[in-house]
Amino acid sequence: MKSKKKAPIEHEFESVALLLQGGGALGAYQAGVYEALYEGGVEPDWVAGISIGAVNAAIIAGNKPENRVRQLKDFWEGLTQHPGSFLDSLFENMVEKSGTTAHGLWNQAYANMYVLGGVPGFFKPHLMPPFFYPEGTLEATSFYETGAFKETLEKHIDFDLLNSGKIRFTTSAVNIRSGNYVKFQTPETRIGPEHIMASGALPPGLPAVEIEGEQYWDGGLISNTPLQWVLDEHAQDTLIFQVDLWNARNHFPLNMTDVLARQKEIQYSSRTRAITDHFCTAQKLRHNYAKLYSKLPDELKATKEAKILMDASDTSVHNIVHLIYRAKDYENYAKDYQFSYANMLMHWKAGYNDTKRSLQHKEIFKKPDNTEGIKIFDVTQT
Repeated sequence: MKSKKKAPIEHEFESVALLLQGGGALGAYQAGVYEALYEGGVEPDWVAGISIGAVNAAIIAGNKPENRVRQLKDFWEGLTQHPGSFLDSLFENMVEKSGTTAHGLWNQAYANMYVLGGVPGFFKPHLMPPFFYPEGTLEATSFYETGAFKETLEKHIDFDLLNSGKIRFTTSAVNIRSGNYVKFQTPETRIGPEHIMASGALPPGLPAVEIEGEQYWDGGLISNTPLQWVLDEHAQDTLIFQVDLWNARNHFPLNMTDVLARQKEIQYSSRTRAITDHFCTAQKLRHNYAKLYSKLPDELKATKEAKILMDASDTSVHNIVHLIYRAKDYENYAKDYQFSYANMLMHWKAGYNDTKRSLQHKEIFKKPDNTEGIKIFDVTQT
Protein backbone atom coordinates (compact mmCIF):
# COMPACT_ATOMS: atom_id res chain seq x y z
CA MET A 1 0.00 0.00 0.00
CA LYS A 2 1.40 3.39 -1.03
CA SER A 3 1.32 6.20 1.52
CA LYS A 4 -0.52 9.36 0.48
CA LYS A 5 1.32 12.60 1.13
CA LYS A 6 -0.49 15.82 1.99
CA ALA A 7 0.76 19.27 1.09
CA PRO A 8 3.53 20.47 3.45
CA ILE A 9 1.97 21.46 6.75
CA GLU A 10 2.32 25.05 7.91
CA HIS A 11 4.34 25.65 11.07
CA GLU A 12 6.23 28.53 12.69
CA PHE A 13 9.65 26.89 13.00
CA GLU A 14 12.84 27.24 10.98
CA SER A 15 13.74 23.57 11.32
CA VAL A 16 12.04 20.22 11.91
CA ALA A 17 14.13 17.51 13.62
CA LEU A 18 13.27 13.82 13.88
CA LEU A 19 15.22 12.15 16.71
CA LEU A 20 15.27 8.37 16.93
CA GLN A 21 16.34 6.28 19.93
CA GLY A 22 17.96 2.85 19.82
CA GLY A 23 15.91 -0.25 20.62
CA GLY A 24 16.44 -3.10 18.14
CA ALA A 25 13.25 -4.75 16.97
CA LEU A 26 11.19 -1.96 18.54
CA GLY A 27 12.51 0.33 15.79
CA ALA A 28 9.56 -0.52 13.55
CA TYR A 29 7.63 1.93 15.77
CA GLN A 30 9.83 4.73 14.37
CA ALA A 31 9.10 3.66 10.81
CA GLY A 32 5.38 3.96 11.56
CA VAL A 33 6.02 7.41 13.02
CA TYR A 34 7.70 8.55 9.82
CA GLU A 35 4.91 7.18 7.63
CA ALA A 36 2.36 9.25 9.58
CA LEU A 37 4.59 12.34 9.42
CA TYR A 38 4.95 11.91 5.67
CA GLU A 39 1.22 11.52 5.18
CA GLY A 40 0.64 14.55 7.41
CA GLY A 41 2.90 16.78 5.33
CA VAL A 42 5.63 17.05 8.02
CA GLU A 43 9.07 16.81 6.41
CA PRO A 44 12.12 16.85 8.71
CA ASP A 45 15.24 18.61 7.48
CA TRP A 46 17.33 16.96 10.19
CA VAL A 47 17.19 13.26 11.13
CA ALA A 48 19.34 11.90 13.92
CA GLY A 49 19.47 8.44 15.37
CA ILE A 50 21.36 5.96 17.51
CA SER A 51 21.60 2.21 16.89
CA ILE A 52 18.40 1.08 15.09
CA GLY A 53 17.38 4.74 15.12
CA ALA A 54 20.46 5.46 13.01
CA VAL A 55 19.33 2.83 10.50
CA ASN A 56 15.85 4.30 10.17
CA ALA A 57 17.27 7.82 9.99
CA ALA A 58 19.73 6.81 7.26
CA ILE A 59 16.96 5.20 5.19
CA ILE A 60 14.98 8.44 5.47
CA ALA A 61 17.92 10.70 4.61
CA GLY A 62 19.21 8.31 1.97
CA ASN A 63 16.06 8.18 -0.17
CA LYS A 64 13.85 10.65 -2.01
CA PRO A 65 10.74 11.60 0.02
CA GLU A 66 8.38 9.59 -2.19
CA ASN A 67 10.51 6.43 -1.73
CA ARG A 68 11.23 6.57 2.00
CA VAL A 69 8.19 4.74 3.36
CA ARG A 70 8.54 1.98 0.78
CA GLN A 71 12.23 1.51 1.62
CA LEU A 72 11.44 1.44 5.33
CA LYS A 73 8.80 -1.22 4.71
CA ASP A 74 11.13 -3.26 2.52
CA PHE A 75 13.85 -3.09 5.19
CA TRP A 76 11.61 -4.16 8.07
CA GLU A 77 9.83 -6.84 6.09
CA GLY A 78 13.23 -8.19 5.03
CA LEU A 79 14.30 -8.56 8.67
CA THR A 80 11.09 -10.17 9.87
CA GLN A 81 9.70 -12.23 7.00
CA HIS A 82 10.83 -15.80 6.34
CA PRO A 83 9.17 -18.89 4.84
CA GLY A 84 7.24 -19.65 8.02
CA SER A 85 6.33 -16.09 8.96
CA PHE A 86 2.67 -16.42 7.94
CA LEU A 87 2.13 -19.52 10.08
CA ASP A 88 4.08 -17.92 12.94
CA SER A 89 1.88 -14.82 12.81
CA LEU A 90 -1.25 -16.98 12.73
CA PHE A 91 -0.06 -18.97 15.73
CA GLU A 92 0.92 -15.81 17.59
CA ASN A 93 -2.57 -14.40 17.10
CA MET A 94 -4.00 -17.61 18.56
CA VAL A 95 -1.64 -17.39 21.54
CA GLU A 96 -2.62 -13.76 22.14
CA LYS A 97 -6.21 -14.82 22.78
CA SER A 98 -5.11 -17.25 25.46
CA GLY A 99 -3.89 -14.51 27.80
CA THR A 100 -0.90 -12.40 28.74
CA THR A 101 1.15 -15.17 30.37
CA ALA A 102 0.94 -17.53 27.40
CA HIS A 103 1.67 -14.73 24.98
CA GLY A 104 4.66 -13.67 27.04
CA LEU A 105 6.08 -17.19 26.98
CA TRP A 106 5.56 -17.38 23.23
CA ASN A 107 7.23 -14.01 22.78
CA GLN A 108 10.27 -15.16 24.74
CA ALA A 109 10.45 -18.47 22.89
CA TYR A 110 10.30 -16.69 19.55
CA ALA A 111 13.03 -14.26 20.64
CA ASN A 112 15.23 -17.21 21.66
CA MET A 113 14.98 -18.47 18.10
CA TYR A 114 16.71 -15.28 16.94
CA VAL A 115 19.33 -15.62 19.67
CA LEU A 116 20.21 -19.07 18.36
CA GLY A 117 19.83 -18.51 14.63
CA GLY A 118 20.29 -14.78 14.11
CA VAL A 119 18.28 -12.45 11.87
CA PRO A 120 18.72 -12.84 8.08
CA GLY A 121 20.31 -9.78 6.54
CA PHE A 122 21.33 -8.47 9.96
CA PHE A 123 23.40 -10.80 12.12
CA LYS A 124 24.17 -14.50 12.44
CA PRO A 125 26.06 -16.49 15.10
CA HIS A 126 29.69 -17.45 14.65
CA LEU A 127 30.36 -21.11 13.94
CA MET A 128 31.78 -21.50 17.46
CA PRO A 129 31.37 -19.60 20.74
CA PRO A 130 33.82 -16.66 21.07
CA PHE A 131 35.89 -18.49 23.70
CA PHE A 132 37.25 -20.84 21.01
CA TYR A 133 38.68 -18.07 18.78
CA PRO A 134 42.15 -16.48 19.09
CA GLU A 135 42.34 -13.44 21.33
CA GLY A 136 42.15 -10.14 19.51
CA THR A 137 39.91 -11.36 16.69
CA LEU A 138 36.39 -10.02 16.20
CA GLU A 139 35.09 -13.58 16.62
CA ALA A 140 36.65 -13.69 20.10
CA THR A 141 34.90 -10.48 21.14
CA SER A 142 31.33 -11.03 19.92
CA PHE A 143 28.73 -13.77 19.56
CA TYR A 144 27.55 -12.75 16.07
CA GLU A 145 28.92 -11.46 12.79
CA THR A 146 27.26 -8.68 10.79
CA GLY A 147 28.81 -8.92 7.32
CA ALA A 148 25.41 -9.26 5.65
CA PHE A 149 24.16 -6.09 7.32
CA LYS A 150 26.44 -3.93 5.16
CA GLU A 151 24.76 -5.32 2.04
CA THR A 152 21.32 -4.72 3.59
CA LEU A 153 22.15 -1.08 4.27
CA GLU A 154 23.52 -0.54 0.78
CA LYS A 155 20.36 -2.05 -0.66
CA HIS A 156 18.05 0.41 1.11
CA ILE A 157 20.20 3.56 1.38
CA ASP A 158 21.57 5.78 -1.38
CA PHE A 159 24.69 7.02 0.40
CA ASP A 160 25.40 9.65 -2.26
CA LEU A 161 21.96 11.13 -1.57
CA LEU A 162 22.44 10.80 2.19
CA ASN A 163 25.66 12.82 1.92
CA SER A 164 24.26 15.35 -0.56
CA GLY A 165 23.10 17.79 2.12
CA LYS A 166 19.44 17.67 1.11
CA ILE A 167 18.63 16.50 4.63
CA ARG A 168 20.97 16.62 7.60
CA PHE A 169 21.94 13.29 9.16
CA THR A 170 23.58 12.65 12.54
CA THR A 171 24.54 9.51 14.43
CA SER A 172 27.06 8.50 17.07
CA ALA A 173 29.22 5.68 18.39
CA VAL A 174 31.63 5.05 21.26
CA ASN A 175 35.37 4.89 20.60
CA ILE A 176 36.35 1.71 22.45
CA ARG A 177 39.95 2.69 23.09
CA SER A 178 39.28 6.20 24.44
CA GLY A 179 35.74 5.66 25.75
CA ASN A 180 34.69 8.93 24.07
CA TYR A 181 31.28 9.52 22.56
CA VAL A 182 31.86 10.44 18.90
CA LYS A 183 29.30 12.18 16.68
CA PHE A 184 29.22 11.53 12.93
CA GLN A 185 27.29 14.11 10.95
CA THR A 186 26.81 15.33 7.41
CA PRO A 187 28.24 17.40 5.83
CA GLU A 188 31.32 17.33 8.11
CA THR A 189 31.69 13.55 7.71
CA ARG A 190 30.97 11.44 4.66
CA ILE A 191 28.68 8.79 6.10
CA GLY A 192 29.06 5.19 4.93
CA PRO A 193 27.60 1.85 6.03
CA GLU A 194 30.34 1.55 8.64
CA HIS A 195 29.04 4.59 10.57
CA ILE A 196 25.54 3.13 10.75
CA MET A 197 26.86 -0.28 11.76
CA ALA A 198 29.12 1.25 14.42
CA SER A 199 26.19 3.10 15.99
CA GLY A 200 24.39 -0.24 16.43
CA ALA A 201 27.34 -2.45 17.39
CA LEU A 202 26.03 -3.39 20.82
CA PRO A 203 28.45 -5.65 22.75
CA PRO A 204 28.87 -8.44 23.53
CA GLY A 205 26.43 -9.61 20.85
CA LEU A 206 27.64 -7.61 17.87
CA PRO A 207 31.27 -7.00 16.87
CA ALA A 208 33.04 -3.67 16.95
CA VAL A 209 33.20 -1.71 13.69
CA GLU A 210 36.37 -0.08 12.42
CA ILE A 211 36.33 3.51 11.14
CA GLU A 212 39.62 5.10 10.07
CA GLY A 213 41.70 2.77 12.21
CA GLU A 214 39.57 3.08 15.37
CA GLN A 215 37.10 0.54 16.72
CA TYR A 216 33.59 1.59 17.77
CA TRP A 217 30.62 0.22 19.72
CA ASP A 218 26.97 1.26 19.99
CA GLY A 219 26.44 4.93 20.89
CA GLY A 220 23.62 3.90 23.23
CA LEU A 221 26.23 2.71 25.74
CA ILE A 222 26.66 6.37 26.73
CA SER A 223 23.47 8.09 25.58
CA ASN A 224 20.50 6.55 23.81
CA THR A 225 18.92 9.83 22.73
CA PRO A 226 20.05 12.43 20.17
CA LEU A 227 18.26 15.28 21.98
CA GLN A 228 21.52 16.63 23.40
CA TRP A 229 22.70 17.38 19.87
CA VAL A 230 19.84 19.82 19.30
CA LEU A 231 20.65 21.55 22.59
CA ASP A 232 24.28 21.89 21.54
CA GLU A 233 23.27 23.62 18.32
CA HIS A 234 20.92 26.29 19.80
CA ALA A 235 20.85 28.11 16.50
CA GLN A 236 17.33 27.77 15.06
CA ASP A 237 13.74 27.62 16.20
CA THR A 238 13.13 23.88 15.99
CA LEU A 239 10.11 21.59 16.05
CA ILE A 240 11.41 18.32 17.50
CA PHE A 241 9.81 14.91 17.19
CA GLN A 242 11.55 12.82 19.86
CA VAL A 243 10.76 9.12 19.26
CA ASP A 244 11.58 6.93 22.26
CA LEU A 245 11.43 3.15 22.19
CA TRP A 246 11.75 2.73 25.95
CA ASN A 247 9.15 4.06 28.35
CA ALA A 248 10.65 5.63 31.47
CA ARG A 249 7.45 5.02 33.46
CA ASN A 250 6.13 1.58 34.33
CA HIS A 251 4.85 -0.47 37.27
CA PHE A 252 6.95 -2.16 39.95
CA PRO A 253 8.22 -5.55 38.65
CA LEU A 254 6.45 -8.65 39.94
CA ASN A 255 8.97 -11.32 38.95
CA MET A 256 12.50 -11.73 37.60
CA THR A 257 11.37 -11.40 33.98
CA ASP A 258 9.75 -8.09 34.88
CA VAL A 259 12.94 -7.01 36.66
CA LEU A 260 15.05 -7.63 33.57
CA ALA A 261 12.55 -5.79 31.37
CA ARG A 262 12.34 -2.84 33.76
CA GLN A 263 16.13 -2.66 34.02
CA LYS A 264 16.38 -2.18 30.25
CA GLU A 265 13.65 0.46 30.23
CA ILE A 266 15.37 2.51 32.92
CA GLN A 267 18.83 2.03 31.42
CA TYR A 268 17.87 3.15 27.94
CA SER A 269 15.20 5.76 28.73
CA SER A 270 16.57 7.66 31.72
CA ARG A 271 19.00 9.71 29.64
CA THR A 272 16.09 11.02 27.57
CA ARG A 273 14.30 12.26 30.66
CA ALA A 274 17.48 13.74 32.17
CA ILE A 275 18.48 15.48 28.94
CA THR A 276 14.96 16.84 28.43
CA ASP A 277 15.00 18.33 31.95
CA HIS A 278 18.48 19.75 31.33
CA PHE A 279 17.34 21.10 27.96
CA CYS A 280 14.48 23.02 29.60
CA THR A 281 16.67 24.44 32.39
CA ALA A 282 19.47 25.45 30.03
CA GLN A 283 17.10 27.07 27.56
CA LYS A 284 15.48 29.13 30.31
CA LEU A 285 18.91 30.37 31.42
CA ARG A 286 19.95 31.16 27.86
CA HIS A 287 16.79 33.16 27.22
CA ASN A 288 17.32 35.17 30.39
CA TYR A 289 21.00 35.71 29.58
CA ALA A 290 19.90 37.33 26.32
CA LYS A 291 17.30 39.53 28.06
CA LEU A 292 19.79 40.62 30.70
CA TYR A 293 22.46 41.43 28.13
CA SER A 294 20.04 43.60 26.16
CA LYS A 295 19.44 45.73 29.29
CA LEU A 296 23.13 46.35 30.01
CA PRO A 297 24.63 49.77 29.28
CA ASP A 298 27.17 49.86 26.46
CA GLU A 299 30.17 50.10 28.80
CA LEU A 300 29.15 46.85 30.52
CA LYS A 301 28.39 45.09 27.23
CA ALA A 302 32.02 45.68 26.26
CA THR A 303 33.36 43.79 29.29
CA LYS A 304 34.77 40.28 29.08
CA GLU A 305 32.15 38.95 31.49
CA ALA A 306 29.28 40.36 29.45
CA LYS A 307 30.68 38.88 26.23
CA ILE A 308 30.83 35.45 27.88
CA LEU A 309 27.24 35.91 28.97
CA MET A 310 26.22 36.82 25.42
CA ASP A 311 28.02 33.81 23.95
CA ALA A 312 26.03 31.57 26.30
CA SER A 313 22.70 33.21 25.49
CA ASP A 314 20.16 31.94 23.01
CA THR A 315 16.79 33.22 21.87
CA SER A 316 15.76 30.21 19.80
CA VAL A 317 12.60 28.34 20.80
CA HIS A 318 11.64 24.69 20.61
CA ASN A 319 8.64 22.41 20.77
CA ILE A 320 9.37 18.80 21.70
CA VAL A 321 6.74 16.27 20.65
CA HIS A 322 7.33 13.04 22.58
CA LEU A 323 6.31 9.84 20.83
CA ILE A 324 6.97 6.96 23.20
CA TYR A 325 6.41 3.29 22.50
CA ARG A 326 4.49 1.79 25.40
CA ALA A 327 5.06 -1.95 25.38
CA LYS A 328 2.29 -4.50 25.76
CA ASP A 329 2.08 -6.40 29.03
CA TYR A 330 3.30 -9.62 27.39
CA GLU A 331 6.42 -7.96 25.94
CA ASN A 332 9.27 -8.78 28.29
CA TYR A 333 13.02 -8.16 28.39
CA ALA A 334 13.39 -9.79 24.95
CA LYS A 335 11.22 -7.24 23.17
CA ASP A 336 14.19 -5.53 21.52
CA TYR A 337 15.31 -8.72 19.78
CA GLN A 338 11.95 -10.31 19.02
CA PHE A 339 11.98 -9.86 15.23
CA SER A 340 8.72 -11.64 14.35
CA TYR A 341 6.63 -10.29 11.50
CA ALA A 342 3.56 -9.95 13.73
CA ASN A 343 5.49 -7.89 16.29
CA MET A 344 6.94 -5.69 13.55
CA LEU A 345 3.47 -4.90 12.23
CA MET A 346 2.22 -4.18 15.77
CA HIS A 347 5.08 -1.78 16.49
CA TRP A 348 4.72 -0.04 13.13
CA LYS A 349 0.98 0.43 13.64
CA ALA A 350 1.51 1.82 17.14
CA GLY A 351 3.97 4.43 15.85
CA TYR A 352 1.66 5.37 13.01
CA ASN A 353 -1.43 5.75 15.23
CA ASP A 354 0.39 7.67 17.99
CA THR A 355 1.73 10.14 15.44
CA LYS A 356 -1.59 10.61 13.65
CA ARG A 357 -3.17 11.38 17.01
CA SER A 358 -0.40 13.82 17.92
CA LEU A 359 -0.62 15.73 14.63
CA GLN A 360 -4.26 16.53 15.36
CA HIS A 361 -3.06 18.93 18.09
CA LYS A 362 -2.27 22.03 16.04
CA GLU A 363 -0.64 23.85 18.96
CA ILE A 364 2.52 21.79 18.42
CA PHE A 365 3.12 23.76 15.22
CA LYS A 366 3.08 27.14 17.04
CA LYS A 367 6.11 28.60 18.76
CA PRO A 368 6.09 28.53 22.57
CA ASP A 369 5.39 31.85 24.23
CA ASN A 370 6.69 31.04 27.72
CA THR A 371 9.87 32.33 29.37
CA GLU A 372 11.68 29.03 28.90
CA GLY A 373 11.28 29.14 25.13
CA ILE A 374 10.33 25.47 25.09
CA LYS A 375 7.17 23.38 25.32
CA ILE A 376 6.86 19.61 25.63
CA PHE A 377 3.95 17.61 24.25
CA ASP A 378 3.06 13.99 24.96
CA VAL A 379 -0.52 13.74 23.80
CA THR A 380 -0.43 9.93 23.70
CA GLN A 381 0.45 9.58 27.39
CA THR A 382 -1.87 7.29 29.33
